[in-house]
Amino acid sequence: MEQQLQIPVFDVLIVGAGLSGICAAYHLQDKCEGKSFQILEARESMGGTWDLFKYPGIRSDSDMYTLGYSFNPWKNPKAIADGPSILAYIKETAAKFGIDKKIRYGHKVVAAEWLAEKELWHLELADGPNVPNKQLRTKFLFNCAGYYNYDKGHTPKFEGSEAFQGRIIHPQKWDTTLDYSGKKVVVIGSGATAVTLVPEMAKKAEKVTMLQRSPSYIMNLPSEDVVANFSRKIMPLKLSHSLVRWKNVLMGIFLYKLCRRWPERMRKFFKKQIEKELGDQYEEKHFDPKYKPWDQRLCLIPDNDLFEALKTERAEMVTDTIARFTEKGILLDSGKELEADIIVTATGLKIQVIGGVRAKVNGKAIDSGSLIAYKGVMFSGIPNMALAVGYTNASWTLKCELNCLFVCKILNHMDKHGYSSCIPRFDHKKFGTEPLLDFDANYIKRSLSVLPRQGSQSPWKVYQNYVKDTLALKYGKVDDKYLVYH
Repeated sequence: MEQQLQIPVFDVLIVGAGLSGICAAYHLQDKCEGKSFQILEARESMGGTWDLFKYPGIRSDSDMYTLGYSFNPWKNPKAIADGPSILAYIKETAAKFGIDKKIRYGHKVVAAEWLAEKELWHLELADGPNVPNKQLRTKFLFNCAGYYNYDKGHTPKFEGSEAFQGRIIHPQKWDTTLDYSGKKVVVIGSGATAVTLVPEMAKKAEKVTMLQRSPSYIMNLPSEDVVANFSRKIMPLKLSHSLVRWKNVLMGIFLYKLCRRWPERMRKFFKKQIEKELGDQYEEKHFDPKYKPWDQRLCLIPDNDLFEALKTERAEMVTDTIARFTEKGILLDSGKELEADIIVTATGLKIQVIGGVRAKVNGKAIDSGSLIAYKGVMFSGIPNMALAVGYTNASWTLKCELNCLFVCKILNHMDKHGYSSCIPRFDHKKFGTEPLLDFDANYIKRSLSVLPRQGSQSPWKVYQNYVKDTLALKYGKVDDKYLVYH
């Protein structure tokens, strides 16, 4: 009993000091004055994705006026920013608002249990040199650890990989000392990571081959937003940022709606734009995906950099399937062999729910695949737990900020009425369920069994629409009959 009394207790504990965690901390201290909170970061530095990934050319695949925070306007003229610039922005934001002093590094949460009799979450932490308390408790748990496993990415089993005489490397575990100058490189993949790596590595490598089983939709976007750069000169920074943010949000929604309503027309549009850029070097098989536009995330490239690389002899695309690895490279099912000194497996991420934490409620393990998402913020039957998560069809931070605002409203509502717990309750008789994401990406399909589901109607429906979510989360009420307070 004496030992239990010494376990530190906080009003809120935030898991993860990346883009989402810093966002959550800002809104918590801004709108829930007096709440005690800390950010628990498993690694030894902040930044999350933008600190973890070090591969050449790492950049955002969303514009920074929507990926950046609404409360700290992006000032860099580059709308599509490189990884180091985004990391610097996150650190600058944390320092500006004093959030950096609230971070506990090397604090990896391995288990969490809701104790009903105490109305607290009990957290178990992994051993570490700077972990004075292996146990912590909190009244509210806010998970901002993202959606993928930081320890390792997804790498399929390639027959003969042990025979390959060169180097095989996954972008998530990039070796910054790797010298690829004058080398032959094969990048396996067709997603955002692959289209980023190819033009950047082609600057130094002898040749970079982008090997794809199936193409992705690719769209050019200017690296600088002309409207944003002009508006900053004639109006206050916050006003300019807000207007450009909404411009980009609405343009994104418009493009998404076009793709979903007229998929074949948009398929032809994307292909036509690429053909116009590549001219005689255009081969339809490299740019004709098997799926409809926005069944998977659209790959944005700044200033046509991928196409400019393909126009040179230092980059090429090959659309084929892998038979096996060889000593010299990769043998394709077509019979062609791609020689390589380095093979980059840009083959995706491993999905991880609730940051990989082993979670229980009153001694019963939580089966994440059985949960129903409430407004994309909380889970059915789980008390005092929320998560920060982004969109699949727009910038991550747009939805993340709305989730943070909604959590703050819940916390203030609980304080006002003297409540100590809030539990979303799903009505299985009234609502049906469906997959959480209407998304065909392989990393999602591989994880359907562990992903929570969504309901057939509001407030259990996850809309992937910023305007609808703004009304529901920023301006919506928190005394919903499906939110049960005690």
